[in-house]
Amino acid sequence: MLVHKERAQQGFTLVELMISMVIMAIVGLMFLVFFKSVLFDYLDLQEDASSLTQLSSQEMRIATVLRGLTQITSASTSSLTMYSYFYPSDSYESLVNYYLQAVNGTTALMASVTPMTANPPIGTPITSEEQTYTIISNYYQASGSNLFNYLDANGNQLSLPISDLETVKGIQVDLATPLSNGKDETLQVQVSLRNTKTNL
Repeated sequence: MLVHKERAQQGFTLVELMISMVIMAIVGLMFLVFFKSVLFDYLDLQEDASSLTQLSSQEMRIATVLRGLTQITSASTSSLTMYSYFYPSDSYESLVNYYLQAVNGTTALMASVTPMTANPPIGTPITSEEQTYTIISNYYQASGSNLFNYLDANGNQLSLPISDLETVKGIQVDLATPLSNGKDETLQVQVSLRNTKTNL
């Protein structure tokens, strides 16, 4: 009985303490790796969501300008020049040019906006008041997609160059962003041109 009492008061041996510490270290390391993985996945998803939200906002802004255009003066897959209201509060249309430009090793989607003295064909551009805006500072083009595609009255894509710009009855805008999983997410919007005028 006395021997049993002495054993009960001995406590843990050094080996038992070391084994316990090793087990705790392994469990702690596993928890740290899991937490780090979950945290990084969450941050990646948050960054992807933020990029998509910003991209969607810019695409809707471009679509709004396109819906108000009255005449296209030049069109390509990477640039578009037209007469349209750049801001809803504008009194007159502006000469708006969307284009891609290399800036510090990256490509930016830009817009130059030249106000008019009056709506075409009466008005003339006020070149001294031209403003340039950066629409997307780090433009990303997904493989096989164009910034602008042009559609005829039946919704069929027109081949470039377009000899008669009055045949353009719709414009498709494709914007893309790379995701953290290595894939691309493309946002696409088609705008029907209902305000275009002929013989301006």
